[in-house]
Amino acid sequence: MNLLVTGGAGFIGSNFIRQRLLEKDSTLRKLVNLDALTYAGNPANLADLAGDPRYVFAHGSIGDPELVARLLAEREIDAVVNFAAESHVDRSIDSPEPFVQTNVVGTLRLLNCARLHWAKLPDPRKGAFRFLHVSTDEVYGTLGADDPAFTEETAFAPNSPYAASKAASDHLVRAYQHTYKFPTLTTNCSNNYGPYHFPEKLIPLVILNALEGKPLPVYGDGMQVRDWLYVEDHAAAIWLVLQRGRVGETYNVGGLNEQPNIAIVKTICALLDRKAPRPDGKSYATQITHVTDRPGHDRRYAIDCTKLQRELGWAPRESFATGIEKTADWYLTHREWAADITAKKYQRERLGVG
Repeated sequence: MNLLVTGGAGFIGSNFIRQRLLEKDSTLRKLVNLDALTYAGNPANLADLAGDPRYVFAHGSIGDPELVARLLAEREIDAVVNFAAESHVDRSIDSPEPFVQTNVVGTLRLLNCARLHWAKLPDPRKGAFRFLHVSTDEVYGTLGADDPAFTEETAFAPNSPYAASKAASDHLVRAYQHTYKFPTLTTNCSNNYGPYHFPEKLIPLVILNALEGKPLPVYGDGMQVRDWLYVEDHAAAIWLVLQRGRVGETYNVGGLNEQPNIAIVKTICALLDRKAPRPDGKSYATQITHVTDRPGHDRRYAIDCTKLQRELGWAPRESFATGIEKTADWYLTHREWAADITAKKYQRERLGVG
């Protein structure tokens, strides 16, 4: 298989690529990573894999049809995994348009290029070709405390500009499968966490702020519930769906771990109290600060991943206890990675970009 991964320099994409290349999968001949390297795309995430002869990096956007078409043809691509997306809810509230451009227009252009490439393939390769679109549980909206978890049949009800843009991209993928019989697959995942997570997201933000003696911001009462999925378990699920999923189907991927945000923050504080105690002997929990809730903040997400478990035999390897400890250990030993991102972020802000 020659595989095109879009957005592979980001958090989930880079973990997926690392997993595929380090597992030395004999079915993988070439892996092309197309990434625009916006604020969340970081070449350092994959620097240790640069010497792998199967790995090719291409700098560019999924919204560039000439570039995408050339990569598909020249690299003889057999499958596409689309991670490329603007994904931070707060940023989408501040400025929705980039989310529409990348998540909707970009996905449309990528789909169209991939469909035209697929249509020209000889029959054996055409029958094996797949386009896997990686999406989010946020397209389903919000749940009450006692509501059943989201299934693949749950109606879409996105509540943020980010979620709306991802819902639109999911609909486009479905439409291309139905209209053109293009062989698509979609995964909708719960909140990911783990190594290489961009520092503006909750878990890395809490870890890094704690170590730097900064406030640990918690929106509102902190009782917003999320299902937390370790990123390597998500990457394994995506690969399984790409290989064995039924064409045209959606598969929900969840971590089987619902917790309120405040509990996540307190768990991290307790871990750091043990692994990297504050010099004054106080708990990092004293740094917790409740801040004004963001507009339209969804109260609860929960994923029912029974279909993925039943059809493909997937199950998460990491419990939250093991996954969060691995994550804390990674950030404790990769402080320079986070510091470099922070420095570049501030530099972009001074220059008025990003």
